[in-house]
Amino acid sequence: PLDLRYGTTVSHERVLDFRAGVLRRALHWVSPAGQAVKVTSTRMVSFTQRSIAAVCYEVEAMGGPTRIVVQSELIANEELPRQNSDPRSAAVMKHPLNAMTHSHQGTRVNMVHRVAHSGLGVAAAMEHMVVSPEGITPVAESSPHLGRVTLATVLRPGQRLRLIKFVAYGWSSRRSVPALRDQVDAALTAAALTGWEGLLDEQRAFLDNFWRDADVEFDGDAEVQQAVRFGLFHVLQAGARGERRAIPAKGLTGPGYDGHAFWDSEMYVLPVLTYTLPDAVAHALCWRHDTLPLALERAEQLGLRGAAFPWRTITGAECSGYWPAGTAAFHLNAAIAAAVTRYVSATGDEDFAEKAGIDLLVQTARLWRSLGHHDNEGAFRIDGVTGPDEYSALADNNVYTNLMAKRNLLAAYEYVHRFPRRAQELAVGDEEAASWRDAALAVVVPYDDKLGVHSQAEGFTNHQEWNFSATPRENYPLMLHYPYFDIYRKQVVKQADLVMAIMQCAEEFTDEQKARDFVYYERITVRDSSLSSCVQAVVAADVGQLDLANDYLAEAALMDLADLEHNTADGMHIASLAGGWIALVAGFGGMRHNGDTVSFAPRLPPGSSRLTFSVRLASGRLRVIVHPGKARYQFQGSDHIRFLHYGQPVTVNSGQDVEMSTPALPARARATQPPGRDPRSRRGDAWKD
Repeated sequence: PLDLRYGTTVSHERVLDFRAGVLRRALHWVSPAGQAVKVTSTRMVSFTQRSIAAVCYEVEAMGGPTRIVVQSELIANEELPRQNSDPRSAAVMKHPLNAMTHSHQGTRVNMVHRVAHSGLGVAAAMEHMVVSPEGITPVAESSPHLGRVTLATVLRPGQRLRLIKFVAYGWSSRRSVPALRDQVDAALTAAALTGWEGLLDEQRAFLDNFWRDADVEFDGDAEVQQAVRFGLFHVLQAGARGERRAIPAKGLTGPGYDGHAFWDSEMYVLPVLTYTLPDAVAHALCWRHDTLPLALERAEQLGLRGAAFPWRTITGAECSGYWPAGTAAFHLNAAIAAAVTRYVSATGDEDFAEKAGIDLLVQTARLWRSLGHHDNEGAFRIDGVTGPDEYSALADNNVYTNLMAKRNLLAAYEYVHRFPRRAQELAVGDEEAASWRDAALAVVVPYDDKLGVHSQAEGFTNHQEWNFSATPRENYPLMLHYPYFDIYRKQVVKQADLVMAIMQCAEEFTDEQKARDFVYYERITVRDSSLSSCVQAVVAADVGQLDLANDYLAEAALMDLADLEHNTADGMHIASLAGGWIALVAGFGGMRHNGDTVSFAPRLPPGSSRLTFSVRLASGRLRVIVHPGKARYQFQGSDHIRFLHYGQPVTVNSGQDVEMSTPALPARARATQPPGRDPRSRRGDAWKD
């Protein structure tokens, strides 16, 4: 067998082609017996035919006549090895699939299973096209958990065996076994009719359209440039064809988190897709809408009104068994509301807003109004919740949570007045709507007057600081080495929380407050989550610490290519990969989208000569080109676009090119981080190890 542990590997190369949407592999190998072969494969997962993956596999004899046997397989219930003891890794499942039926005919194999726990039906089938010397006869076989097609021949030097394999997948919780089998059979027939070259052409056309809107050019750091494109490609794979289904934290890349979705989707992945592939955002939000009945039921269980969406889920039911870092993180509900308003504002999709968006906004607003209360002085408090920082659980008046709830409440107030008929159907009266507005305008935002900074939550800045100098580097992440009881009582931040509030709700902070808050929280933030670095990049750029922002950009973008957290084997960190785009566009592009107002405040880090990106909006596509000291805006659309450039109103007509100057930013001392937790510098040798 071709086993790279034996024999001699003369050469081996894999190339992921972002433009063509294929992975190419080329191998030159000599067996222990001295027989040399070249193996090349090109594989793809189709963006246009949602059920289809395909592989073109070629074997060429390099020496004398060589007997070649190629086996093409479909395997179910293959056990995945446990990579480590990290609780964030997948739980090892024994035989999760129950066989229902299997068959084979010609070069086609078909299998249908049901997931043991959920009852979900899953079908898989494969078909083959063979181009080879004459005399080869494929042999197919199938069993409950294995399908196989075998090809055997003798190749003379220079002869090639070419096998094209089409694979179709289908699933349903409702369809019968015969219906699932027929579904994948039909998909295979359609793929075979399209053919391998046709699938490649479709893939290329789809990606040409995507990169036209999504590509970011960042001159001055080729490694980060490549990493950002790598991240965008994985974000696309995770979200492009997930029709009315969740986008898991690991996308489709590995078993980490067991396929569950978190708030990552709405706060990291969907912002990227909103401006690059908005149809995918509509599908993701429709999935949330489909799960609304379960969220309403969950809120009722908690003694609350409205909808309490799950912290960790696949089907819409809460799967987190740890309350302080699960359901108590109610900010997820505001993330969903923010995704709704961002999508509707960016696309002008009023049909979605009226049919689904208002439901999500109203029910999450009801949650906030029942979760919080007005105190004796009329201030609106939200107590006993967990913000993005999971090292500070069950806190009172978490700033990020309160400000995002404020936005949620005001958005719901605006939508019920925009769609009065739907408001009536949802039984929203004037008094209830007014209570949302009043709560939003009275929300508590803790501030420490002595320190001159916002307190992440009430009393947080009075907590004892974590002893960072006594914490060995190998004891990070802290949650794997110290009891939560100890962590919760100290000033130590797992991931950007107050800094996340600055990024998401910038209008709530003065420039001076942003700068002071950022410096204060940098010194206690340990980034034990891959969600943090891109947020810190954005705010570092906002407060003028461009060199530090550049270091955080690299950390977000290279999270998996450099395996910075040593757990990429469990799957890609999709939110961090999305964060590369966010760090460039929201950080160095200075893009903010608040309500119907889009604004830019572009600035470049040292060593970069140009940043170029595009965003899709309802009126068309806006291209932003940033050079030191200036920015150009190009618009292609129906008429014109209006936005703010450093607070100055700008109008660009379709086909027009407008250039604006960018002001010099005040010099600021670089913020410091806990010992050993500073990001690697892009200007030194730290990335060369």
